[in-house]
Amino acid sequence: MQANHGFRKDFLWGGATAANQLEGAWNTDGRGPSTDDVLTGGTATEPRYLTYRNQDGTTGKISMIDLHDLPKGAAFTVLPDVWYPNHEGIDFYHHYKEDIALFAEMGFTAYRMSIAWSRIFPNGDEQTPNEKGLAFYDAVFDECHKCGIEPIVTISHYEMPLGLVNKWGAWRDRRTIDCYLRYAETLFRRYRGKVKYWITFNEINSMNVTGWLGAGVTSCDPAVMLPAAHYQLVASAKAVKLAHEIDPENKLGCMVAISQAVVYPADCAPANVHKAWERAQKCYFFTDVQARGYYPSYQLRRYEREGIHIDCTEEDKQALAQGTVDFISFSYYRSTTVSTDPNAPWVAPNSPLKETLGVKNPYLKATDWGWAIDPMGLRIALDQVYDRYQKPILIAENGLGALDVREADGSVNDDYRIEYLKKHIEAMHDAVAEDGVDLMGYTMWGPIDLVSASTGEMRKRYGFIYVDKQDDATGTLARSRKKSFYWYKKVIESNGEIL
Repeated sequence: MQANHGFRKDFLWGGATAANQLEGAWNTDGRGPSTDDVLTGGTATEPRYLTYRNQDGTTGKISMIDLHDLPKGAAFTVLPDVWYPNHEGIDFYHHYKEDIALFAEMGFTAYRMSIAWSRIFPNGDEQTPNEKGLAFYDAVFDECHKCGIEPIVTISHYEMPLGLVNKWGAWRDRRTIDCYLRYAETLFRRYRGKVKYWITFNEINSMNVTGWLGAGVTSCDPAVMLPAAHYQLVASAKAVKLAHEIDPENKLGCMVAISQAVVYPADCAPANVHKAWERAQKCYFFTDVQARGYYPSYQLRRYEREGIHIDCTEEDKQALAQGTVDFISFSYYRSTTVSTDPNAPWVAPNSPLKETLGVKNPYLKATDWGWAIDPMGLRIALDQVYDRYQKPILIAENGLGALDVREADGSVNDDYRIEYLKKHIEAMHDAVAEDGVDLMGYTMWGPIDLVSASTGEMRKRYGFIYVDKQDDATGTLARSRKKSFYWYKKVIESNGEIL
């Protein structure tokens, strides 16, 4: 790589986390239960379960993909003698100064994080926020600025107050828009001058797969999830307009899991090529609405074809048009390969999510969890997104979940993580220097080990910083630096030149 690599001088280098996966302190200082607090631990082969209580007092558990079988009248709740890994996370709530200091030691200029909605509005429908929750994030932002780190804040990252789910079905109900806007306005006013970059929803296109993670919706049926997604899109647009009115310096972004759009046909058969295009459009629909301000014709025709009704009012259309985002952000971990052949070799043949993960790509290696390792896919994503929208791009997540081994001396020699990230950052460089993509920053997921969103595991580690917490709930929560910690520090110091 040449020294004239093309990254901006003010390029945002850093890492990304989510409140529900690292904060812990789930019932501390007035915080209410969130949708993540009723999720048990799982594994790559065993799903996470949600726990609930029936009207007769009996209890049960159910997986996210079986929520259509939830007993009528059941309410999600935390049960005794059940291990919920997110309840403790890695206790960032009490370790944030130590953790931010480690980020600063690596040279972070940005930290993408999220705020726990139920820490600010415990049930979600209150009129007055929880002051202790607001004060906690004041302290986090102050610590970031003291270390020269720009916060990039996701307003809703795979969690919301459980109270809204049990009360009226969360985002299945239009009233949740007002609750979200009350929450967002509270953040915009409280943290004016402390936070400039905001992301409205994390991976909003998760609604293509499951309604629970992103919206607290108890269904995997598109006829239920997509109407709920409409309410989120309206809420996002209204939040963008509101943020700009409160502080014209605010920059608002949307965020999708772009792996759903980097889709290859298994071969050059026209049917497979078209299937790849259809799959990609299901992702791009969300950014089309948030960046362009209206529903694309291909999505409207899909609704007609599949009999999906969206409660889209004239006021909603006006809001979408007025609330387009300033930048596009996305996560990228893998590409997806699709085939019309039902006998094709699936990545996860026994998983109910096998369609989402696609079929195996013989040209790519895979992680310990079967995800394709495809740096070129990141360049493709950057090129396609920038060509489509001509807006600045933030890579909000990119990383390698792996089975790290801590040696007797405490070291973690994660050369595989260094190689993975090196290849992906090189792909970023090529998209910027050769293709002219306007890339504003890179926040790797996740710079410190935390609870996996998909499996609830700690052994699926992403971090530059090792956290001594194990899947049997043991450990000291002590932090230590991996080999990749020192490598990423050099990357940031050189603004990518060492690659």
